[in-house]
Amino acid sequence: MTVKEILDNAKKGMDKCVEDLQRNLGTIRTGRASVSILDNVQANYYGTPTPLSQMASLSTPDPSMIVIQPWDASTISAIEKAILTSDLGLNPTNDGKVVRLPIPPLTGERRKQLAKSVGQIGEQHRVAVRQVRHDANDAVKAALKEKQISEDEEKDALKKVQDQTKACIDKIDALLKKKESEIMEI
Repeated sequence: MTVKEILDNAKKGMDKCVEDLQRNLGTIRTGRASVSILDNVQANYYGTPTPLSQMASLSTPDPSMIVIQPWDASTISAIEKAILTSDLGLNPTNDGKVVRLPIPPLTGERRKQLAKSVGQIGEQHRVAVRQVRHDANDAVKAALKEKQISEDEEKDALKKVQDQTKACIDKIDALLKKKESEIMEI
């Protein structure tokens, strides 16, 4: 494997970690309504667990309300049940045609819990990035051992891997800081 391939694979792996973090942070609710908090909620649709986005139109008419309009009106009770059994802590209401999901303001205690969980999620993703770095460094050292690259190339490649890692962890830290400020904002 060439140094370029090793660096490209490391970059792809680190980028996947950042993308996964963005997806995970999108599912954590802040004080504002966002349909992304429903990404992990699945309702029983004719015996098959189905994401809400595949069985209904999701919208946020105002900052404190999510409206779920199912394409099949008979699935309203399944959607309500899925939301109630999820760990979102929200109480849906329906009028027979749409499900309304009011988003209550977060308490100070809940904000602190969410900020703490954001920090934990961020640390898991930092560890994943470091693991990608470790694997890339091992690949570089193996290439040196097999005499595919020189010691100077190894030194240069290890520095580039470290630079990629630092840039990726900086991105993660920025995303976490932004999400924590959204959560703590009243």
